[in-house]
Amino acid sequence: MVTAIETIEQLEAIYGQPGEAATIKVAYRITPSYRALIESSPFAVLATCGEEGLDCSPRGDLPGFVRVHDDLTLIIPDRRGNNRVDSLRNLIRDPRAALLFLIPGSGTTLRVNGRALVSADPELLASFGVESKIPRSVIVMTVQEIYFQCARAIIRSHLWDPDRRVDPKSLPTPGQILADMSKDRVGGEEYDRTWLERARQTMW
Repeated sequence: MVTAIETIEQLEAIYGQPGEAATIKVAYRITPSYRALIESSPFAVLATCGEEGLDCSPRGDLPGFVRVHDDLTLIIPDRRGNNRVDSLRNLIRDPRAALLFLIPGSGTTLRVNGRALVSADPELLASFGVESKIPRSVIVMTVQEIYFQCARAIIRSHLWDPDRRVDPKSLPTPGQILADMSKDRVGGEEYDRTWLERARQTMW
């Protein structure tokens, strides 16, 4: 039987209070330093919540793909995917959202909390066009809190260390996972073999 910590007082008795550096870094608008981190990042994780619970979704594109519209607003194109639109469904029902930005080679990550809406404004969509292809929607996020996270997690995980990379051949492939889940009805070797070309044709 696991004993749970049930009160904030119990938690604080274990951890104490955060140091000054952990609190002074928090901003309530996008500072120039935080803007530089956002514009250098090609990858972020978007957290949303809905009736079914919480969800985290990877978002990746060219560095700076999350547009800093002003010091309170971020705009994120919703590029091609699997059409589950879990994050978008959640945002329509509950506007709370969070982003975690990663920058390859940097130990610093950036956390952003706020509220977001989904837009299909034609002019806004057109401004995110790549190779004459535009996203079907964009996420417009109002920043309520933004701060960097120190490098300990990146250092402990050796995330950017090329010598610690996992050999993809040692992992189950998407085709194998799908075949497993569907009793060979979906996926398999053909799925894996043709995936790169399918992705290339539907990247944007």
